[in-house]
Amino acid sequence: MEAAEGVSSATPTDELNGAGNLMDFLEEPFPDVATYEDFHTIDWLREKSRDTDRHRKITSKSKESIWDLTKSLLDAWSGWVVMLLIGLLSGTLAGVIDLAVDWMTDLKEGVCLSAFWYSHEQCCWTSNETTFDDRDKCPQWQKWAELMTGHSEGAGAYVLNYLLYVLWALSFSFLAVSLVRVFAPYACGSGIPEIKTILSGFIIRGYLGKWTLLIKTVTLVLAVSSGLSLGKEGPLVHVACCCGNLFCSLFSKYSKNEGKRREVLSAAAAAGVSVAFGAPIGGVLFSLEEVSYYFPLKTLWRSFFAALVAAFTLRSINPFGNSRLVLFYVEYHTPWYMAELVPFILLGVFGGLWGTLFIRANIAWCRRRKTTQLGKYPVLEVIAVTAITAVLAYPNPYTRRSTSELISELFNDCGALESSQLCDYINNPNMSRPVDDIPDRPAGPGVYNALWQLALALVFKIVITIFTFGMKIPSGLFIPSMAVGAIAGRIVGIAVEQMAYHHHDWIIFKNWCRPGADCVTPGLYAMVGAAACLENARQKQDGVVSSSVVYFTEDVPQLPASTPQPLKLRRILNLSPFTVTDHTPMETVVDIFRKLGLRQCLVTRSGRLLGIITKKDVLRHIAQMMNQDPESIMFN
Repeated sequence: MEAAEGVSSATPTDELNGAGNLMDFLEEPFPDVATYEDFHTIDWLREKSRDTDRHRKITSKSKESIWDLTKSLLDAWSGWVVMLLIGLLSGTLAGVIDLAVDWMTDLKEGVCLSAFWYSHEQCCWTSNETTFDDRDKCPQWQKWAELMTGHSEGAGAYVLNYLLYVLWALSFSFLAVSLVRVFAPYACGSGIPEIKTILSGFIIRGYLGKWTLLIKTVTLVLAVSSGLSLGKEGPLVHVACCCGNLFCSLFSKYSKNEGKRREVLSAAAAAGVSVAFGAPIGGVLFSLEEVSYYFPLKTLWRSFFAALVAAFTLRSINPFGNSRLVLFYVEYHTPWYMAELVPFILLGVFGGLWGTLFIRANIAWCRRRKTTQLGKYPVLEVIAVTAITAVLAYPNPYTRRSTSELISELFNDCGALESSQLCDYINNPNMSRPVDDIPDRPAGPGVYNALWQLALALVFKIVITIFTFGMKIPSGLFIPSMAVGAIAGRIVGIAVEQMAYHHHDWIIFKNWCRPGADCVTPGLYAMVGAAACLENARQKQDGVVSSSVVYFTEDVPQLPASTPQPLKLRRILNLSPFTVTDHTPMETVVDIFRKLGLRQCLVTRSGRLLGIITKKDVLRHIAQMMNQDPESIMFN
């Protein structure tokens, strides 16, 4: 700092002007100047300095003429305009994807004669001949066997529908993997790990390009419609970030500054989560806590604005037909009781076991894919997995339908108007209770049949998801994980419900479940199970105990044979920490922490370490400057 101040005081005015002219000269569009190569990292300080110079120049020129003032105002509002465009396009694409997936999923089973672009549900909505008991059957909707042969029942019709279901699934998946392989290889997977890498300052040219946006949108519809065990929620974040990158190219403020571009991409990620789950605030928190590296306050508000616009756009399209943002909207009228914590804990244990099994098995399969000939034939792999999925899924109604519809049915509470097998209970003809307060009842044959089908669906989903995730098509893991947990939760919920009904005199039920009461909600168990099955992975090193030696070097230190396994932490060691001198003003330190998102900073003098400044120290300093008690702030 002292050396910098000495240079500044000794610099004549004409040299300053010369330096300014030199900077103007260097900002001319020379080839490869102020650009980054592919797979390189950006210089955050340089990008921040360039944006500061740009803003200072616009501000100084705004006083010269009305036109310059107008350009200054447009520059100030360009960020909000970009957020508006991102929200509109992200919400529109999400709505189109949802509608297209519903239609193409139903297309595997039949077609609407009155309007071929209608899904099964939409087709029967418009029919005047649909009855309440057979709400899913209407003359306008015909299965392929009925359309081709005129017969809807019998072994021949079943085999023909089975065959066409498999052929449609194979066609969708083949088209999806072919488009990805030929036009946009970056369109495969969920995209969230790569988005986090890009937001941390890494350059991946083409990952957020126009072709990736187009192919990812189209192939996402095809992949989900094929019936593979994957979801569209993760890829929607990638789609939204592609939208953000597209609109960044319209404004030089963002197209010529990689740091500013990442502010837009952070907001776009929030918009993607918003349309994926109907949660604008959740999208902002996801962007802030999970994917963003640099997240200033103005980006927080702009992210919230983009997420709101995207959510309202999706709601205006109304893809689910319920005037809501999500398909999994449910209302439970019975509270849970303390004794139910035991099955909830068991569901949590199941979720942990499922997560461990999936992570290890999927990593092993991905490693085998890379090290064997299998990795050289991604199209054949997708076709093979799709064929196995379609052949095994069709006989079971809970695996034949889309995963989102399955989860929605598992979450639902059984009311008087439900016609699902899961709601085939034996009703008391003398019952006169409100519709939303139906007491626990003995299970009918439909419920027991559904339990066997759900058990088979659980095994099928667990196995097939391991081999599906990681293929060269757009794929998300959130929905398949939720499906596994929801199936297990619904099975456990029905079991607890029937135990409470038939053994209400047991001590665990006697205090809170009296005869004729609505005690247990199986749909709630499905929701708990779905939440329990949601990919945190934690690495561990076998043999490490509390007395193990910790080392940060490359080589293992020489230790006695009886010493426990040592713990190596070199991978988490920061070999190039950010440093300041003891003469650096505290205002500059605060600005560095705020702009770079640092957690700690080393203080040196003549290259020797004096101490460390942490984020807590900075917060205490800010509190003191605002005349607040630093110890009154909860830092932990």
